[in-house]
Amino acid sequence: MLIEMRIQGLGVIDEASIELHRGLTVVTGETGAGKTMVVTGLHLLSGGRAEASRVRTGVERAVVEGRFHTPPGSPAAEVAANAGADPDEDGSLIAVRTVSTDGRSRAHLGGRSVPVGVLAELSEQLIAVHGQNDQLRLTRPAEQRGVLDRFAGEAVAEPLGRYRELREQWVAVSNELVERTEKSREMAREADLLKHGLAEIAAVDPKPGEDEELHAEARRLADVDQLREAASGAQFSLSGAADAEVEAVGALGMIAEARRRFSSTEDPKLRDLEPRLAEASVLLTDVATELVGYLESLDADPARLEQVLARQQELKQLTRKYAADIDGVLEWARVSQERLEGLDTSEEALAELARRRDELAGQLAEAAKEVSAERAAAAEDLGKAVTEELGGLAMAHATVEVAVLPRVAEADDPVALTIDGERLHAGREGVDDVELRLIAHPGAPALPVNKGASGGELSRVMLALEVVLSHADPVPTLVFDEVDAGVGGRAAVEVGRRLARLARSHQVIVVTHLPQVAAYADRHMVVSKVAEGGLTSSGVRVLDESERVVELARMLAGLDFTYTGRAHAEELLDAARTDKKADEPARKTRKRAAAKK
Repeated sequence: MLIEMRIQGLGVIDEASIELHRGLTVVTGETGAGKTMVVTGLHLLSGGRAEASRVRTGVERAVVEGRFHTPPGSPAAEVAANAGADPDEDGSLIAVRTVSTDGRSRAHLGGRSVPVGVLAELSEQLIAVHGQNDQLRLTRPAEQRGVLDRFAGEAVAEPLGRYRELREQWVAVSNELVERTEKSREMAREADLLKHGLAEIAAVDPKPGEDEELHAEARRLADVDQLREAASGAQFSLSGAADAEVEAVGALGMIAEARRRFSSTEDPKLRDLEPRLAEASVLLTDVATELVGYLESLDADPARLEQVLARQQELKQLTRKYAADIDGVLEWARVSQERLEGLDTSEEALAELARRRDELAGQLAEAAKEVSAERAAAAEDLGKAVTEELGGLAMAHATVEVAVLPRVAEADDPVALTIDGERLHAGREGVDDVELRLIAHPGAPALPVNKGASGGELSRVMLALEVVLSHADPVPTLVFDEVDAGVGGRAAVEVGRRLARLARSHQVIVVTHLPQVAAYADRHMVVSKVAEGGLTSSGVRVLDESERVVELARMLAGLDFTYTGRAHAEELLDAARTDKKADEPARKTRKRAAAKK
């Protein structure tokens, strides 16, 4: 729930703080006073698009700050935790959005800088903003399908998820089959080149790292005399002369003599040095032994050197064509083999792809039929629920139908799917179009809402949908920006009554120009503007009971200073209070009945 919102430098609003509570809050004011800036601020907190033109003249940036109540363990709290946001001391969560005059936007959540998308993800769990533009979106088939899917919930979401997975596989296989068929000549030429390269590499049969090993061996065979001289000299230095006639003591002999002298002394310090010489003797003995083996292996072998050089030449033929070294050549071969398998244009390969495509098409058709069936079932329930709501919005004789229609594919549709003998467009959202239809009165034809509904009727249809969807997809805070446009008289009273009922289970914020709606408010705020120094600024304040009477009188006919206007406003308030009290027992009865079910 939204607890508090602060707006600074947004549109005509210089600075305003708004404390919000449960129930129905209405925001009213003169035309141009800045009522919609309240909704604009909520849009920004919801991750909406930031526009530099919204920044107030004379300031560097606009700032919108919102404080939300997020119960521990709720989806909103999880979003905040994943973003590293820290709740305030009272457990509330503060979101901030700033927009500068150059159009740059920044977002903060719980004291942390976050991407704007995080605010959008958070708002999906906390707040839903509905404005007059939503009425226009409601006339689009894609939006109407989205409304139905929201209402259906998991009943549609689960089979739709399976449908999307199958569709992805089906599209991939279909595209591959088309590519192999249409580009068979190019692919055949590429396949020949790859086969030639793979055959050449296979004939040489290189081993990983072989080029480096051969290079080291060739160096050793070519420099055998120098290597033998170096190893022999090192062995002489360690072991001394092998000929007894030559008096030459090596390092091992000298260490042995030093150990003998240490062992014969009684001085403990010298005796303690002897073990360290013993360790050195062991190490030098190991080196001397390895040198003996190395010298034995150092035989001049011209034939082997010739073989190594010839093998190096074979490997160079490969590295000149395919990669810088043999490991790169082997990697090229691996990748080329995989590519070659994908270039198979033989009749057998094409037939296998066609078989797989048809198999997936059959599975996809069944999944699409399941999605359509679930949508059809939900459509009937949605139509009944919206019709019932319209009965309470002064449209008692109107009926809403939700039609689920197959979307016929065009002749050149690349994702056409045959279902029960009919070619349909298999889009990502299924094969259905959804159409909201309004029967204005008994005997009237069922027409799409964009053709059969007036502006006021479309507003009420949208409000009825929101009331129904609020139970199917609950969000604690609902915001309506003049969705009562085009509504008046008795219908306006019914809109107010319906919003008041909705506010019993949600926090509802309504920007309205209708006094009939404002009279039902639990909390009434007014946006007023003041012109000073050539600049116009607006502020937001909460009205007490006497001020509400004045504001309602102004909204009724601009008669805020006349006895007649105030009397009319008081009468409207009394009627709304009586209506709300009368609805309370009925609400409790409905709640008990729902609990029994």
